[in-house]
Amino acid sequence: MIHLRSVAVEAGSGERRAFPFTVPAIAALERIDFEAPVTFLAGENGSGKSTFLEALAWAVESVAAGSAPLERDASLEAVRPLGRALRPVWSRRTRRGFFLRAEDFFGWVKRTNAERAELLRDAARVRAESERLPEGELARILSPYTGSAAALENRYGIDPDARSHGEQFLAFFGARVAPDGLYLLDEPEAPLSPSRQLALLASLKEAAEQRRCQFVIATHSPILMALPGATIQSFDRTPVAPVAWDELEHVRLVRDFLNRPDAFLRHL
Repeated sequence: MIHLRSVAVEAGSGERRAFPFTVPAIAALERIDFEAPVTFLAGENGSGKSTFLEALAWAVESVAAGSAPLERDASLEAVRPLGRALRPVWSRRTRRGFFLRAEDFFGWVKRTNAERAELLRDAARVRAESERLPEGELARILSPYTGSAAALENRYGIDPDARSHGEQFLAFFGARVAPDGLYLLDEPEAPLSPSRQLALLASLKEAAEQRRCQFVIATHSPILMALPGATIQSFDRTPVAPVAWDELEHVRLVRDFLNRPDAFLRHL
């Protein structure tokens, strides 16, 4: 399902003289069409893909997952002029979905694990203070603490002693992606091994095809960008334009390195 059909840029001449409009890809950007349920934004560091994605999250009033609300997030201050200049065109407006950056996810993991640990510490304290109460009364007093901790584990599979960041990310993704949503993801491959990236790729395909979800994803991952039927918009081109997977510099470089690592390593 394609909820967001396109986004155009309408910025005054004064705005275009300041960041982020000074980034070449952003300066030349007039419109991006979303022609597939999954669109990848590709490009080198500093090309503007993450900047555009952050501004898009602002423009469509997305929910920030794992970070402060967008209107209070100081890290987005610089991209807000671009966000105000973006004009989304919808085929079907959706309020479902979220915006998630890799760094926000790592922060979410720390906060959620800390919340779970605090709930368990509070439960232990209450148990120690109330040990003489009948078992039924004690269970009633403890239930807000143990129940909340169990709910976190049941929804996200959170166990800081047994789960990696990659496992927690896939659990988070599976728990939070709902049908008919628009999901904006910035470098979701950051906590994932290659095999976990394949698992995420399968989840993206299922959510797009079976749950009518739309994704716009800024990434460096050749694995994710190989998703069949996805569109890849290159921010290394001016203006931004669609590019085939096997024409991506990331893909060519990784392929060449794997075929002949010695050709690269001998120059180190």
